[in-house]
Amino acid sequence: MKTNNTAGRNYVITIGVYMLAKTILNMILGGGFAVNDLIFALAATAAMYTGLQFVNIAVAVLMAITVVRHLPYNISNLPSTLIYLIEAVIDAGAVIVLLTNSAVKAHFTNKWSKLSELFEK
Repeated sequence: MKTNNTAGRNYVITIGVYMLAKTILNMILGGGFAVNDLIFALAATAAMYTGLQFVNIAVAVLMAITVVRHLPYNISNLPSTLIYLIEAVIDAGAVIVLLTNSAVKAHFTNKWSKLSELFEK
C-alpha cells in the first residue's frame, strides 16, 4: 500500500483499531451481535487505510453524528452510561485528529482516480 505520510497512517490505524474494539465492546455490553456496526467499523478502517481524499472527513462526520445523537441519553442516564460517555469523549478526540492533524491530512491525499495504483508494489 502506498502512503504519503507514515505517521498519519499510524494515527488512522490506531483510530480504526479503536473503532473495531469499541464495536466489539458495545456488542458485549449490549448483549447482541450488531452486524451493521461491525461492517461500518471494518469498512471505515479499510477506507481510511487507503488514504483516499476526503475519507477522513466522511468518517469524522459519521463519528460526530453518532456522538451528538447519543450524547443526551448518555448524559441523562449517568452513572450507568459512563462508559458510553467516555467513548464519546474518545470519539470526539478521534474526530479532531481526523480533521486537524497535519500528518493525518497528509495521509489523505491519494486521488480517487489513482485507486488501482495504490495497491501496486
